Amino acid sequence: MNRLISLWIGLFCLSQASGKPNIVVIFCDDMGYGDIGCFGAKGWNTPNIDSIAQKGVKLTDFYVAQPVCSASRCALLTGCYPNRLGISGALFPASNVGLHPDETTLAEICKSVGYQTAMYGKWHLGYQKEFLPANQGFDDYLGYPYSNDMWPSGPVRFMKQYPHLPLIEDDEIVAQVRDQTYMTTWLTERAVRFIGESTKKESPFFLYLAHPQPHVPLYVSPKHKGSSEQGMYGDVIQEIDWSTGEVLAALDKAGVTEDTLVVFTSDNGPWMVYGNHAGGVGPLRGAKGTCWDGGVRVPCVMQWPAKLKAGSVVKTPLMTIDLLPTITKLIGAKLPERKIDGKDAWKVIASEQSEPVQEAYFFWYKKNDLEAMRMGQWKLQFPHKYRDASLAPGKDGLPGKHGSGKTGLELYDLEADPGESKDLAAEHPEVVAKMKAFADRKRAELGDNLTKIKGTENRKPGNAPVADWAKMKK
Repeated sequence: MNRLISLWIGLFCLSQASGKPNIVVIFCDDMGYGDIGCFGAKGWNTPNIDSIAQKGVKLTDFYVAQPVCSASRCALLTGCYPNRLGISGALFPASNVGLHPDETTLAEICKSVGYQTAMYGKWHLGYQKEFLPANQGFDDYLGYPYSNDMWPSGPVRFMKQYPHLPLIEDDEIVAQVRDQTYMTTWLTERAVRFIGESTKKESPFFLYLAHPQPHVPLYVSPKHKGSSEQGMYGDVIQEIDWSTGEVLAALDKAGVTEDTLVVFTSDNGPWMVYGNHAGGVGPLRGAKGTCWDGGVRVPCVMQWPAKLKAGSVVKTPLMTIDLLPTITKLIGAKLPERKIDGKDAWKVIASEQSEPVQEAYFFWYKKNDLEAMRMGQWKLQFPHKYRDASLAPGKDGLPGKHGSGKTGLELYDLEADPGESKDLAAEHPEVVAKMKAFADRKRAELGDNLTKIKGTENRKPGNAPVADWAKMKK
């Protein structure tokens, strides 16, 4: 009898694994490279997030396309460099720009092959109805249209001009948020409910849980307040870890853990000008708002027990733009008709190959400034000015002051020098020449304001009138 039960369980798991996997993407806001336990965090614990790496893969060289909110999220959901789609920086409440409805999102790709889709948390790709998640492929949505500091209760003077922070369900404002204490809890409860409801419908699902934390201002529920050695920031990270544990438990309860791909990562590096209310970058240089690795390299762990070997470590560079084509292939869907930049990276994630799927990765910032690129072990910084968060860090929720830095054409060996401290450009002119040639081709395609080159393949973002409620107060 026991043998028959074991055989039945084995056949069940095999049938599940051979079908379409469920997809869960957990995306934090401003979480630094060194902010989870398996990446060296100190002062707080992240056992649930660490368990994803233990059951699956830790990606040590995982990148976002830009070190800032809206642009980074655009890349994740479209597989495109955000400047290709006309999205840059962080969209503000009075912006009339959003992700163009003609672009294809990961949610729309999943829906095309029968997935239930949901998003909970920070959207930040346009707040007008046509740009919201409910009209970009998500069946269910609850969250903020932009960053959680874009409200009048923030600590900085210009924040007083903002309207009240709207809480949106599907495509309607359901509340004006005045206290964010329970937001992580609410989003987690919705995520857990969605997992349960989707499995009852016996259809695969895509869940995008985009935490507004640990972006300042920090908020944590009473059950986690004071739980960490570090203080408020550590408490927030531990609540995100609790949330992750709840999602993983919901997958277990529904019996779908074995065939669910879970991705946990962040949108950019930490906003270190906020001092003890910001995270860390470990051995890296720079922070949010810079194209040093501290701004664009983020922690990333993945699990899919049916397919990924437990305890794997992937050191090959990858970027969020690669997730859309990878997932598209895994679920048997078609790629968008419009050109994208990402590549199918499954063989790298599954440790079946170590060669990069892209010849190089490029990092634009600001409106359309190509500031850096990575090719293999090498990182090339192009001449540009950047923000330095180390001048006078703030404390307890108040920001400090940014300094100003300037770099020339500099080359770094990230395998030997992850902190980008020793410029090797003079020692390896052939590497510099090769990378510059690649960059010139990419500039011709997508442009570069630093060298005054206009791209030929950029597309326009969506555009819609600013709603009265979102106009900044005078």
